[in-house]
Amino acid sequence: MNRVEPLSVSALTAQIKEILEDQVGEVSVQGEISNLRLQSSGHYYFTLKDEGSQIPCALFKGSALRSSVPPQDGAKVVAEGEVSVYAPRGAYQLIVRNLEPAGKGDLHQRFEELKRKLEAEGLFSAERKREIPDFVERVVLVTSPTGAAVRDAIHVLQRRCPRIQITVFGVKVQGEGAAEEVAEAIEEVGRRHIADVVLVVRGGGSMEDLWAFNEVVVARAVAASPIPVISGVGHETDFTICDFVADVRAPTPSAAAEMVSRPDEDWREEVRGWAERFHEAAVDFLEEKKRRVGDLAGSYVFREPSKMVEMSSQRVDELVVQLMRGLESGWRYRKQYAEGLLGRWSALRPEQRLREFSLRVQAALGRLRAMGPEETLRRGYALVQSPEGKLIRKVEPARRQGDLVVRFADGKVEVQVKRKKD
Repeated sequence: MNRVEPLSVSALTAQIKEILEDQVGEVSVQGEISNLRLQSSGHYYFTLKDEGSQIPCALFKGSALRSSVPPQDGAKVVAEGEVSVYAPRGAYQLIVRNLEPAGKGDLHQRFEELKRKLEAEGLFSAERKREIPDFVERVVLVTSPTGAAVRDAIHVLQRRCPRIQITVFGVKVQGEGAAEEVAEAIEEVGRRHIADVVLVVRGGGSMEDLWAFNEVVVARAVAASPIPVISGVGHETDFTICDFVADVRAPTPSAAAEMVSRPDEDWREEVRGWAERFHEAAVDFLEEKKRRVGDLAGSYVFREPSKMVEMSSQRVDELVVQLMRGLESGWRYRKQYAEGLLGRWSALRPEQRLREFSLRVQAALGRLRAMGPEETLRRGYALVQSPEGKLIRKVEPARRQGDLVVRFADGKVEVQVKRKKD
């Protein structure tokens, strides 16, 4: 019988360490922290346990500084790291790289599953996203009516572009029913067509705080909106499903407001720039033609008919003067037109249009009531019904029925059919 070559304790421990690290590797373990110790080096050592087992853990200083939450005795956490062996004691342990609160992993999993599902449906596709209008006159804010987000967004809009009409749809942005309120507000804005763009905004918070904006009902409302939607939920590092479905994602509520509030002076400056570039191009074109005429005038062909060249040159000078005057006049006209247009845009009052529309609706309701059955009865007509309330329209069903109810404007009478008359 062959004897197995004996190993040293260190060699056996090294083999076990290699097997654990290769075959188990990185893991995510949920449990309760106990026996927490913080060394002067900044390293943490603790035990992660559940009802039946426990495992020693080491969280070194660098990982502790980057960890989502600090370790605390009694805290229920999810520890992410690698299984290894501490050779001096011959004990296996978990080298922790990050700690998350227990339960947060479930949210991350739900987030990723929903993200994959909606992406497969095409809700994140760039092809379905709508363009944000260049010139925005009406903005609807879907947000909490009392939070910092609504104050920041309104401040930015009023500071940068006071002419913009702002409407706030106040909703819950956290807790039970928040997702449904956000979705209903987006749908209501779309039905009423009262905005050029919708800003869905909320301040920062934890994943749990922002969860309403990860719900399917909000994602589908944003995707179905006939009006472009900008999502400005949380801080720059926060991402929600609403961000992926929206036509544009803004890092903060204030940034969302800036995207739709280009100052009027910027528009005027752009118009002036267009006019100046056109003016310069026209001048360059005419100068080139004038130079070309001068070259031709000096050529052999035109040496003899010098008077014709002089006349043509004079005519070109006159045309240059006329065109320059025309360009200056056109520039003044376009400037006045652009400023007038901006003035008319500012003067628009949608409240008047709404009142006129309301009057038309009231008139239409009056006409509908006039054609209703109650009004018809008041004009002297009557309805014939069976005792069960079924409407009788012809003689034969009335004869078969026998007993009838005749309804007038001021009441009903019961009658009995005796015979049919032609």
